[in-house]
Amino acid sequence: MSSRDILARLVAFDTTSRNSNLALIEYARAYLAEQGVEARVSLDPSGRKANLHALVGPAVAGGIALSGHVDTVPVDGQAWTGDPFTLREAEGRLVARGAADMKGFVACMLAAVPRLKAMRLARPVHLFVTHDEETTMEGARRLVAELDAAPRPACCVVGEPTLLQPVLAHKGKLSLRVLVRGKPGHSSEPGKGVNAVQAAGEAVAWVADEARNRVRIGPFDTRFDPPYTTIHVGTIAGGTILNIIPEHAEFTMEWRGIPADDVEAEFARLRAHVAAAIEPAMRAVDPACGFSYEVIDTIPGLALPERDPLVAMVQQASGSNSVGAVSYGTEGGLYEQADIPTIVCGPGAIAQAHQPDEWIAASQLLACDAFIDRLAERLSG
Repeated sequence: MSSRDILARLVAFDTTSRNSNLALIEYARAYLAEQGVEARVSLDPSGRKANLHALVGPAVAGGIALSGHVDTVPVDGQAWTGDPFTLREAEGRLVARGAADMKGFVACMLAAVPRLKAMRLARPVHLFVTHDEETTMEGARRLVAELDAAPRPACCVVGEPTLLQPVLAHKGKLSLRVLVRGKPGHSSEPGKGVNAVQAAGEAVAWVADEARNRVRIGPFDTRFDPPYTTIHVGTIAGGTILNIIPEHAEFTMEWRGIPADDVEAEFARLRAHVAAAIEPAMRAVDPACGFSYEVIDTIPGLALPERDPLVAMVQQASGSNSVGAVSYGTEGGLYEQADIPTIVCGPGAIAQAHQPDEWIAASQLLACDAFIDRLAERLSG
């Protein structure tokens, strides 16, 4: 089967992150079994989702991993001009949810298996297929934790859409829910209560000032756009009615940090500021008042040194001499954190991801087929 044929099968499964991906994983497992390749399927605690890890070639340490996720963002509220889960072609564009992000790369991974088996591989090609990249990245986290059960790859290519241009670095991310507890009372007697909304507002004002400082004084890394750590408050809520001092408030926020910034350290700075500048006045009225924090998600950054041998190998295989960096996150940071040098390089354009009528150029699938073959040829004896 061609990568286009397999892509048509993959997009037919509605694997929006809120849904199960088991039917798609079973399809991939059965396809690999037909090729004589055994795959390890690992269920998440709910039993509704799974990762797949397969090994093509000798079962020895080393080799390269090809990694792709199969969950997608929703289509709800988007103006699609056709069925999002039926692949259609128009003017060289293959249109469907997940075509670019990133079932196109997974289709190329699977389509390559018969060709990989025909090569005399001295080191294996690992196939990583994961769940929940669009939400918690829990699939990749579990896959990394379970790698000790099989030979570990020496390096990894994450096939997020980059138009097959090698990406060496991306920002890390920490997203956070901040909860504020005050003391209710009548608004005519503000000194007898603790206004949770206003306390939250003081913290948000500090966050906004931090964001402005990053724009003005950095630190800067010109590989990224924007070239600094971004800090953003996305939602805020609190209070019930105007004449009641609000007892509860909350806001959500995130850091997207360049490699020079440690987002965990930035989180610690927020907590320290709140503890020193905001909470004492609250607790002077009622010791039960104050802030609490819930980490929603954290994604490590990626920073592959340009001198790493993986860079030259991917440049040669992709035919691209340039390297880049992106501001969005990938599973690559998790693999790098597990001491697996990782690069991001895959077919399609990120600008098409998450959009209505998401598409990937048919020519990009063919180019990715050749890219994977050239990577594997470097592993052949």
